Amino acid sequence: MVSLYNTGLELANLLLGSDLLNQSWEAISKLQKQNRTLLEDPSLPFSVKYQVYENPSKGSIIAFVSSPNCAVNHFQQEFRELVSSDQITSFDFLSTRSNTSSISVHKAAFALFASLENELSLLKQQFTSGQPLIVTGYSLGGSVASLFTLWLLESLPSYGAQHILCITFGSPLLGNNGFQKAMSEHPMWSSCFLHVVSDKDPVPGFLISDHNASAATLTTPTWYMPFGTYLFSSESGFSCFEEPQSILELLMIMSSRCVESENLHNRSQVIDYGHILEQLKNKAICRGISELPDSISNPLQAGTYLLLEATGVGKLQENVNLSYLAMNIAKRVEVQAKHKQKVFDPSKISVTKKSMSYLEWYMKNSLEEAGYYDKYKTRRSRSRDEIESTENLIKHHRTLKLFWKRTVTEVENLPWKEGRTRRKRLLYAATNYRRMVEPLDIAEYYGRGKKDYVLHGRSEHYELLEKWLTGENTQTYQRSQASSLTVDSCFWAYVEEAVISCQVLKDGQSSSPQDQESARENLIKFEQYVMDMINNFLVSPEIFLSQSSFMLWWNEYSKVVGNSYTSPLTNFMNDGFRRYA
Repeated sequence: MVSLYNTGLELANLLLGSDLLNQSWEAISKLQKQNRTLLEDPSLPFSVKYQVYENPSKGSIIAFVSSPNCAVNHFQQEFRELVSSDQITSFDFLSTRSNTSSISVHKAAFALFASLENELSLLKQQFTSGQPLIVTGYSLGGSVASLFTLWLLESLPSYGAQHILCITFGSPLLGNNGFQKAMSEHPMWSSCFLHVVSDKDPVPGFLISDHNASAATLTTPTWYMPFGTYLFSSESGFSCFEEPQSILELLMIMSSRCVESENLHNRSQVIDYGHILEQLKNKAICRGISELPDSISNPLQAGTYLLLEATGVGKLQENVNLSYLAMNIAKRVEVQAKHKQKVFDPSKISVTKKSMSYLEWYMKNSLEEAGYYDKYKTRRSRSRDEIESTENLIKHHRTLKLFWKRTVTEVENLPWKEGRTRRKRLLYAATNYRRMVEPLDIAEYYGRGKKDYVLHGRSEHYELLEKWLTGENTQTYQRSQASSLTVDSCFWAYVEEAVISCQVLKDGQSSSPQDQESARENLIKFEQYVMDMINNFLVSPEIFLSQSSFMLWWNEYSKVVGNSYTSPLTNFMNDGFRRYA
């Protein structure tokens, strides 16, 4: 998906065709008229009001408007301040492990949101059933609308985002680079925001215009950055952009002329977006010129040029090279599209079914030999079929590991609530994967003559998958028969360590007294561990196959400890293991 066109253009055409933009602005206008006296009182501090407009057949609209003196204050230096994430705990869900940037939002916008937080908390509880909802706002009211929408999205399941749309008109930028990055990690949320900007409105771009022009080329966490879809309007038409850097450049161009051509008093005037929408109601988005400059060399650049033409930026500033700007934006969009193609989608878990099915087949066919673990560990290709079987197993093994490593990384980088939902959905498949595939890793590890797999060889993603299981406090139950898969995916690593400890005792004088004592302690702990697994039916019967590593260890260990040695494990192995198997 090339976000510059597909999502934004489709969304804008949908909204224009359905008249939702007009309905949103009508709600704002109605609220402004209802609170005109209060909102225009210059003696009062800047404020924000909201109102819910119910429509049983079409859903609800929540409108937010701010006092006009908010627009005037936008042009004061102190009004540009950001407030960091440690002071906005209501939105700490935006922080993720992968986003190390400091997340900050517009201080004034958050102050207005905080002033209504108790009321909005009650309002939020009313919209949890998935009914259609539009949250809209003008100027700084649009910023509060965006914050409320985010707050609401966080409380809903992922499918709830499909029923919410936030439409702002002339809203200033809301957050910094860290905020924009956090939103980019939530594409479902980001797609819920449409920001309508007029080329005659200075407020949306003021935070990055004038003295802050250099912000367009910086990624420092102190600068404001856009998020969501931007619908730019001019006399030429509408055009949509989603790529943040392109939006930033267009906002700079648009607002610079507004600031130069209007005095401070005029900046407090309300831009009549209703009139703009009416003018453009029947115009096609990006209907523009018929000829393109020779420098435009591909369809993406051509489309970008047409979009820019529709914004009217060429008329706003004579020194703007539209062709050069179009080529730069198109280049960034291509990079962004390639990046999105690399983003892994854990919902495609079905691609692993073939590999898991092959491992299950391999496991069943190994029961006639030493068992799943040992057949892989001591794999020998004596025929063409065995060679093919081994090659396929290695291929599927790698496919599964790659999938789950990337899946775990992505899920761990999600905000806590969203990550927990994803973990619960993947838990069953993840646990089966870990119990089937990690033994193969252990076989490879000890097959290379290494030691201490759990401490030095275990992949982090296995550890995290195990934490997913324990972290969900899944209900345990008393088994009455043996598990088909050994529950502890590290079981064979402990067997291998027991084999090594047994060898230390066999070596006798060649090992130091400290090593021998440590080996005895390890073997006693291993006995206790195995008996606990057996008593709770947590090991697969395959461990008792005569040529398995566990049985080979037991045969050697029983010789080392002698016939006079007794323990729960020796009693079981002498009397009961065949019944278990």
